[in-house]
Amino acid sequence: MRSRKRTWGKTAIGLLLTGIMLFPVYWMVNVSFTRDQDMRKSPPDLFPLNGTLAGYRTVLDEQLPYLGTSLVIGLGTVVLTVALSAPAGYALAKLRPRGGGVLGFVLLAAQMIPGIIMAMGFYAIYLQLGLLQSVPGLIVADSTLAVPFAVLIFTAFMSGIPGELLQAAKTDGAGALRTFWSIVLPMSRNAVVTVSLFAFLWSWSDFVFASTLVNGGSYEPITLGIYHYIGNNNQEWNAIMATAVVASLPAAVILVLAQRYVAAGVTAGAVKD
Repeated sequence: MRSRKRTWGKTAIGLLLTGIMLFPVYWMVNVSFTRDQDMRKSPPDLFPLNGTLAGYRTVLDEQLPYLGTSLVIGLGTVVLTVALSAPAGYALAKLRPRGGGVLGFVLLAAQMIPGIIMAMGFYAIYLQLGLLQSVPGLIVADSTLAVPFAVLIFTAFMSGIPGELLQAAKTDGAGALRTFWSIVLPMSRNAVVTVSLFAFLWSWSDFVFASTLVNGGSYEPITLGIYHYIGNNNQEWNAIMATAVVASLPAAVILVLAQRYVAAGVTAGAVKD
C-alpha cells in the first residue's frame, strides 16, 4: 500500500511539473485563437470561448514563404550533415585512423564555441565569396552546428556493429566504401534518424546565423519572419502566436514520429557487451 501511494505521488508530481512546463505552449495556442478585443481582458479567458481564425489566415497570407524557405534549409542541412558525419563516424569507429582521439576531442571542443562567434566568422568568409543572403550559405553554416554532434552519435552507434560482419564483407571482396554503404549505413538507421532530427531542429530554430547571414535577403527562414512580424505588428498577438504555432508544428510532428528511433540512437554505445 505504501509503495502504491508513493507511486501515485510521483505520478502526480510528474504530471504537475509537466503541466507547468507545457503551460506556455498551451497559452500560445490559446492566444492564437483569441480575438483582438479580448486580448487585454482581465482576467483573461483560459479557453478561447469566442475564438477566431484571423491569426491563421494571416499566417497563410504572409508567412508561407518563410516556412517554405525554412523547410528547404532544414532538409538541406539534414542531407549535408548526414553526408559528412556518417562516413566520419564510420572511420572513427571502425577504421581507427591515426589521431582519431584528438579529432574526437576537437569535435567536443567545437560544440563549446558560441554561435555568434561562428556567425561572425562565416560573415567575413561569405562576404569574400559572395554567399551572403543565400540559402546554400545558411545550409552550410547550420550544418556546422550539427556535424560535431552527429559524428559523435555515429561513432558511438557504429562502434557497436559486430566486427565479424565487416570482416565477412572484407573476405567477400568488399572494400571500405562498399562495406560502409551496404552494411554499416543500413544498420545505423536509428543513428541516421537521430542525427537527421537534431540537424533539422537546429536549422529550423536557428536565429543567430539567419539574422547575421541572410537578413534582408530574398529568402529568409521562419525565425526571421516571426521577428519581422513582431517588430511591425506588436499589437496583433493572435497572428504572432498563430505564426509561432504553425512554425512549431513540423518540428513537433517529426519529433513524435521519430522518438523511438531517437531513443535508440542516442543511447547507442552506452552499454558494451
